[in-house]
Order: sequence, then structure tokens, then C-alpha cells
Amino acid sequence: MNAKHRAKAAKRITLIAAVIDGVIGFAKIVTGVLVSSAALIADGVHSLSDLLTDGFVYVATHYGSQHPDHDHPYGHGRIETLATLFLASILIVVAAAIALASIHRLVSATEIPPPGYWAMAVAAIALFAKEWLYHITMRVAKRINSKLLEANAWHSRTDVFSTAIVLIALVGSQFGYGWLDTLAAIIVGIMIGKIGISLLWDASKELVDTALPEKTQQKMRRTAAHVPGVLGVHDLRTRQAAGRTMVDVHIVVSPRISISEGHEIGNEASRRLRKQFPEITDLTFHIDPEDDAGLGDPSLQPGLPLRPEIETLLKIHWENLAIKPWILDFDIHYLSGQVNLVVHVNEHAPFDNKTILNSLQDAVRSIEWIASVEILKRIDMPLSKRYPDN
Repeated sequence: MNAKHRAKAAKRITLIAAVIDGVIGFAKIVTGVLVSSAALIADGVHSLSDLLTDGFVYVATHYGSQHPDHDHPYGHGRIETLATLFLASILIVVAAAIALASIHRLVSATEIPPPGYWAMAVAAIALFAKEWLYHITMRVAKRINSKLLEANAWHSRTDVFSTAIVLIALVGSQFGYGWLDTLAAIIVGIMIGKIGISLLWDASKELVDTALPEKTQQKMRRTAAHVPGVLGVHDLRTRQAAGRTMVDVHIVVSPRISISEGHEIGNEASRRLRKQFPEITDLTFHIDPEDDAGLGDPSLQPGLPLRPEIETLLKIHWENLAIKPWILDFDIHYLSGQVNLVVHVNEHAPFDNKTILNSLQDAVRSIEWIASVEILKRIDMPLSKRYPDN
């Protein structure tokens, strides 16, 4: 599912939640006032407070789904992560408030007046409505892989729990067993706190770029390794943000193939990874001509000369060689920390291969970073004619 459809689904369910929260909250407060139930009034206020978080979720989803821009090249998914942290914190606060209020009622032996069956019916309807809202919101959250919606679903569940507590309190006070709501409230408070801590932990892991599970990374390595032409996969790095997965990977290919072939092998590995793992939204691959895993960042190590410097040196060392007019071009391969040269020679050169090779090797033997010299004969215009000042 692309970001546009993902955001549309999240906004739709959030608007439905806002309507239900508003209706339920208003009904609870009105009924609570009519039957003089402080618990039901407080629960109504709790339901109306969900409207604020619904609005927060809607705004966070809208901005979090926006496309990458100059200031946010990886997108705005962290907005959802931050919002999840906020909602998870609310869950923990709500859990603590429920537990503390219940303990206070238990210690103070507060009595709740008989509310009547009308109030119990309103509480029961609200309970089932919020439970239904929890399930449909969680279903959408799982489908679009949104931690933010998941947190909001659990926030709806807290209203289910709090309404259940109120319903138990109403039934208990109706029949003289007011202490039942206190016991239920403490248990529910612990459950809500556990959920809040879990969501808080998951969102925190996203903020510090925690990698995907090792099993998932292994599957990614195997997927890339099965592409024809891939000789190895290393330095796979993963991170997440609001259901989106970002991957960096190094792919080893043969050192003697063309740049375009190596790049297309990487493209195919990228395509297969995206197909196997649809949650990947950003994938960067690096093509390696050899497995340099564990050797550290190459940019922090001494480098080897590039072509302009190598051409200058070879011009000096090959200046007096009899084979020089017949040299067409040369390829450079950087392998194992040294340079390997493949010299292209016109096939009509009046020398045998052994003579040519020995001549070239002897000429560059003093250059310590040249590991080997090979020759390749072909029909073409000599290098000296294509580049007159060579």
C-alpha cells in the first residue's frame, strides 16, 4: 500500500473514531448528570478527551504521510513515531490515574448512590461501541502497519476498560457491592500501563534507528544473494519509521564485469527485495567488486591513484617501449588494495604475447601498487592516435 492510500485509510478511521467519541462522551455526561453519577460524568469527560487525541492522530497522519522534501529526504514518518510516543505516554498516565483513583476510593470507602438501570444501559452501549471501535481501528492499523493508529486503538480500549469499571461500579452500587469497581480498576490500570509501556518502547526503538529482527535481515540477505551475478551480500543495515523500512546493502559482483552490468544486478536485487518486503520504502545498494566486509569505511583509508595519475605514470614508464604505438587503451581494476591493469593491444602488433606482456610488466615493476598486468588484443585505433599527446 502506497503512502497516499495508507494516509487515506488512517484518516477515515480516525474521523469515525472522533464521531463515536463525541456522541458517547456527550451521552455519558448527560446521563451522569440525570442520575447524579460522578463516575459516569468522569467517564464521559474521559471519552470526550479522546476527541483531542483523535485530532492529534489525524494531523500527525496527514503531515507524516507527506512525500520527502528538501529538508526531509527520508519523508516525515518520524512525525507518526513522535505522536505514538505522546499517545503511549497518555496511556501510562491514564493507567496511573485509574489505579490511584481506585485506591483512593478503596481507602476512603466512598459510597456510590444507586444509579438505576438506565445509567447501566448507557454504560453498556458505550462499552460495546468503544470495543467495536477498538477492533476496527486495530484492523486498519495492522493492515497499513501504523504504530500511531495502533496506539489510538489502545487508547479507545482504555475507554472500554474505564467504562467497564464504571459499569461494574454502577451494578455494584445498585446491589451494595461498591468495592468491586476498585478491584477491577486496579487490574485494568496495570493492563493499560503495560500496553502504554510496550508502545513507548517500540516507538523509542524507531527513534534510535533500531534494526529489524535478525530473522528478517537474514531473509533479506538470502533474497539478494539468490540474484544471478551476486557473489555476496554484506553490510546490510535496516531501520524503521512509522511502518516504513529503510535498507542499505552492499552487493558483491565479479570485478571484471562492466559497471552497467553490475548496476543492473544491483537493480534486480533491489526489485526482488521490494517485492518480497513491501514495507521497504527506501533502498540503497552499493556494488562491490570484492567482499570488503569488516574492513571499515574505505573513505577513512589511504586511497589508490585514479586514472589521470596512472595515465601520467604509464606515459613515462612506457615512453621508450617498442609496443607503445600499438597500445589501444587499458582498464583499471582496484582489487585487494592494489591496481590490476588490463592493457588493450592492437592484434596486428608485430610481437608475440609473451614479449608484449614481459615488456609491459618490466616497465611498471617499480610501481609498488600495481599488482599485475594483463594484455587483451583487439582491432581498434591505437591510443597514441586517439590521444595525440599520450
